[in-house]
Amino acid sequence: MTTSLSCVYVTHLVAPKYGSTEAECEDAVAVLPGCAHDDMLLGPLAAGVCDGATESALAKDWARLLSRTAAEQAMERPELLAGGAAFETFASSAVARWEPWLAAYTQARVADGRPLKWYEHTKLAEGAYATLLTVRIDPEAGTGPGPAPDACEPTAWRWRAAALGDSCLFQLRDDRLLQAFPVATADAFGTAPDLFGSRNHDARLLARRARFARGRCEPGDRLFLMTDALAAWFLTAADQGSAVHELLDFSGPDDLDAFRAWLDGLRERRRLRNDDVAVVRIDFEGR
Repeated sequence: MTTSLSCVYVTHLVAPKYGSTEAECEDAVAVLPGCAHDDMLLGPLAAGVCDGATESALAKDWARLLSRTAAEQAMERPELLAGGAAFETFASSAVARWEPWLAAYTQARVADGRPLKWYEHTKLAEGAYATLLTVRIDPEAGTGPGPAPDACEPTAWRWRAAALGDSCLFQLRDDRLLQAFPVATADAFGTAPDLFGSRNHDARLLARRARFARGRCEPGDRLFLMTDALAAWFLTAADQGSAVHELLDFSGPDDLDAFRAWLDGLRERRRLRNDDVAVVRIDFEGR
């Protein structure tokens, strides 16, 4: 007799818009635990995906800090993904990290002989902004054949997600779209998504604007987490099955150059808006 075991593989790719460098990319991803794309995971994992708002100063830095904070706190306090007071606590703690980071950045600029200009101070006073998608995935226990009564391995997985803005989660089964969150149709994308501000101390307001969802994944399912440009491309695809197969061509960091070339091809054919792109791919496999 063999144990029914489901495991998870996760990878992510981030690419700048055409004409920009990696250092200028304002999309950010954080995945915990940190692992290689071919590592088999059996325990909980969390991811934060953020799209920095170009109009704000230091958007890329805020996106990186926010995505990391979201992943860390989703691992430590999964109740934040249900909303309410727990999400408010998370929002307050994320904003509280910004000022110390900004102070260190300002000091580094002075030490480097590049102190902030007056107009930079003005812009920074307005704060930095980003969308946020954070997801936590937990295994369900399935009793295995071991001799001990607690000999269990995961046979399925539960996911919980929180979103502020238009970075999206897609759950696929048999390469068909099963669930989309928080944007379900291409025409639902707007030009002014909700944003998480680095100086927004109204945690209750952020919690009210955030959206929450949950679901269950079985072996063979996939989750894709995407920032808005790629998510809109996916939702407008005439054949989503073919779109999935295109995405599956890129399975790890060694594929980044090919991924960027593929994105540029979509842009040239006007199928993808020229914007930064971040995608997290999570595969649920059984054996």
